[in-house]
Amino acid sequence: TLLKEQLVEVLSTLTPREEKVLKLRFGLEDGRTRTLEEVGREFNVTRERIRQIEAKGLRKLRHPSRSRKLKDFLN
Repeated sequence: TLLKEQLVEVLSTLTPREEKVLKLRFGLEDGRTRTLEEVGREFNVTRERIRQIEAKGLRKLRHPSRSRKLKDFLN
């Protein structure tokens, strides 16, 4: 779908680590959301570090240059 294509495009502007963390946390690949703890185990870092990576990725996605591509789908 067009939304999925735009989402892939926007996520690809993040670092590979940020992209993977967000995909796992929000279940974007398999529909299964994961806890900070679960993602942390996969990356072998603390859940606090995952929270920081997630926050940084989400902050980048909120930037107008990226969010504009997805806002059209909210209406």
